[in-house]
Amino acid sequence: MNIFIGGAWPYANGSLHIGHIAALLPGDVIARYYRVKGDKVLYVSGSDCHGTPISIRAKREGVLPKDIADKYHAEFKRCFERLNFSYDYYGRTDDEFHKREVQEAIVLLYNKGLIYEKEVEQIYCQHCNQFLPDRYVEGVCPKCHSIARGDQCDNCGALLEPLELSDRKCKLCNSTPIVKNTKQVYFSLSKFQNTIKENLDKTQSNWRVNAVNNTERYLSEGLCDRAISRDLSLGIDIPIQGFRDKKVYVWIDAVLGYLTMSKKWAFSSQKSYEDFWDENATSYYIHGKDNIPFHSIILPALINGIGYNKLPDRIISSEYLTLEGKKISTSNNWAVWLPDIIERYNSDALRYFFIINAPEKRDTDFSWREFVNSNNGELLGAYGNLVNRTLVFAKKYFDSKIPNGKVSINIKEEIDNLYEVIGNLIEQGNLKVALEKIFEFIRSINKYFDENAPWITVKDNFEACSNTIYNCIYSIANLANLLSPFLPESSGKIKAWLAISGNRWENIEPKYGVSIDEVTILFERLDKKIIEKEEYSLVNSSK
Repeated sequence: MNIFIGGAWPYANGSLHIGHIAALLPGDVIARYYRVKGDKVLYVSGSDCHGTPISIRAKREGVLPKDIADKYHAEFKRCFERLNFSYDYYGRTDDEFHKREVQEAIVLLYNKGLIYEKEVEQIYCQHCNQFLPDRYVEGVCPKCHSIARGDQCDNCGALLEPLELSDRKCKLCNSTPIVKNTKQVYFSLSKFQNTIKENLDKTQSNWRVNAVNNTERYLSEGLCDRAISRDLSLGIDIPIQGFRDKKVYVWIDAVLGYLTMSKKWAFSSQKSYEDFWDENATSYYIHGKDNIPFHSIILPALINGIGYNKLPDRIISSEYLTLEGKKISTSNNWAVWLPDIIERYNSDALRYFFIINAPEKRDTDFSWREFVNSNNGELLGAYGNLVNRTLVFAKKYFDSKIPNGKVSINIKEEIDNLYEVIGNLIEQGNLKVALEKIFEFIRSINKYFDENAPWITVKDNFEACSNTIYNCIYSIANLANLLSPFLPESSGKIKAWLAISGNRWENIEPKYGVSIDEVTILFERLDKKIIEKEEYSLVNSSK
């Protein structure tokens, strides 16, 4: 089976925060699971190096946009690597290969009559002497009456055009802009209404509810053609005569990145990308809810227009993650930044909390108190404790070897069932429930250890003691396997300690007599003082 997974492209205009990771982490879990299962996986993403926010930041700092993009692209890669994201290819939109592919796609769509020229009214700032990119325009959303950008309302998720906003202001100088005529090229999105509706009807059982509802709303309102060119200084040149002074609008540039990076991966690894873009493949798209229409409407219309029938199968779109009860705000510095926490906390501890506390069906909150309690209670107190006391006991009383024992029928059946249940939950994107079920089993094996009291039977019934420890090691080996998509670092350590090699999504039976490698602490206890320290730092940095 061929599995394509596309993770959303973060703007390379500032550091990643915990909200980004909460939305993107499911992609890595799903990719790792399918690889262990034996399927072929292509997992791609990249940095959006053309977004208007990059130009804004560069102007403010007095540097070139490329300097900003280079800095944050490198930082993103470092953060993803530290959190053990397993992208097969992580690129960037200012890559020359990507630029050429996007331009070829535009020419193809233009020659098919799916891109056309149109004279339109556009927002122009007389003070700045320029047409304003959508993100440079701010005003009141016509749908929910919140303050919104010219391309999208973060409050209600509506895709917008700047002219739809009332009380418009230029974000550069805060003056009131005027409306002026200009020519742009438009993509015939409206022609794909039926195609997108058919894809939604066919696949919506594998989409998150917010993606279904959001897409149905756009379809019921009727899809409108969208401008794909903009009067920008940053971006890919429009390859159409008369429009070469304009740039490709970022939404077409970024979503086509899934296809272009698939091709780039194939080119660099000498493999076939087509296997992941034909109708027999399964495709996942992973992102936050503010990106839903770009993946459920615009992306399928573009790739179908180009000539691909492989439209999104599974959309894993997260709700929002709040921080200590308040909305994350990068402008107010009310955020927990990835480059900071990856240096100070265990990668699996972070991954565990972002999954168990994931905003899968509703907004969830990140609090330092819950993070510390989660680490100490579940990872250390339940899982780490089971692993440590079992393996330390085996080293002490069984000469650092896996003892002889017979697998309990009940434990074997539970583990066999877990592989099936957890696999199905991961495939559906229900990662939080999957992790909860694994930890229920961890607690049951801790109870099994206590009830069988090997510290007593080691003195008066060595065979029973041997059997107890073997069943615990058997459970731990399979837990490491079941948790490998979620907690790859600790799973790798346990497999190394127990000399388990190879990847497969099925029951593992550790071999009697195998030497247990030197065991170290799996998870560190976090001092409760960290809570107050982190809360103090957060409040002070946001003042």
